[in-house]
Amino acid sequence: MTPHDHLHGDLHGHGHGHAHGHPHAHGHPHAHGHAHGRPFAPAVALNLAVVAAEATAGVLADSLALIADAAHNLADVGSLLLAWSADGLARRAPSPQRTYGFGRATILAALVNAILLFAIVGGLMLEAVQRFRDPPPAADGNIVMLVAALALAVNAVSAWLLASDRHRDLNVRAAFQHMVADAAVSAAVIIVGAILLLTGWRWVDPLASLLLAIGIGVSGWRVLHASFHLAIDGVPQHIDRAGVEAYLRGIAGVSGLHDLHIWALSTTRVALTAHLVMPAGTPDDAFLDRLAGNLAEHFGIAHATIQVERGDGPECRLACGEPHSAAPAVAGQLG
Repeated sequence: MTPHDHLHGDLHGHGHGHAHGHPHAHGHPHAHGHAHGRPFAPAVALNLAVVAAEATAGVLADSLALIADAAHNLADVGSLLLAWSADGLARRAPSPQRTYGFGRATILAALVNAILLFAIVGGLMLEAVQRFRDPPPAADGNIVMLVAALALAVNAVSAWLLASDRHRDLNVRAAFQHMVADAAVSAAVIIVGAILLLTGWRWVDPLASLLLAIGIGVSGWRVLHASFHLAIDGVPQHIDRAGVEAYLRGIAGVSGLHDLHIWALSTTRVALTAHLVMPAGTPDDAFLDRLAGNLAEHFGIAHATIQVERGDGPECRLACGEPHSAAPAVAGQLG
């Protein structure tokens, strides 16, 4: 897997000449110069314009499908603003009180967005059911198609603006995928307008709104699940945890592995801590540098902290309460 960040290792040797020394390796990325604010800003402006147009046209044409799409696009504006703000926070330097910085703001932003999205879905479904019971006059299909076409164009442009950064930032990638999905939703609304023009069926509009709400809910559930998983320090989905463990266990001189933990510092940075048992110690002073670099290059892990133990002394005290004596048996369950 290609990493998104260039990594370098800082070695801190503790007791290399002693039987129970614990060398540590710490890897962390250099800051990139690109600013995600530039693609976020025009995307927010364009989607705000679409929200205003769709809401106005939806009221004038009495189209719940348009109002539903306007609400969805409003949620997208909030999502983009949260993602934009979180991205700015994530790039702030760490402090003595926040040693990892504000990187997790990007994860919390995704979690909040997912929760808000479900609230909007609930309101749309309730309104759609009420309109099934008491259908309003048929909406003006021409207005529905015209405004939905505008939304389709804006969503396509927004996706294009975000496309260049989607491979190196999961936060941007999520926003990009959302814009692509919105373009598909707008295309569906255009079809609703065409059906209204051809048939005048009043039930088509609330039915389409209900289907759109269900589709939004499905995508929202995915975001909720993924963001909650990262918020509770789950292994990021794009990380091959089994591959990382196999790599660490396969290093020459390693007889055991325990306390392997992999979690997300943000939507772009992944951290790892692990204890390697090496009875003969590290082969050279550059060992930990190479190890951190390999974890970055092959697994995309931006911040690695490795502790090397000789394995011939008392149990390590840095992870109290975990059964180190049975490390090989439980290592697969850790992380």
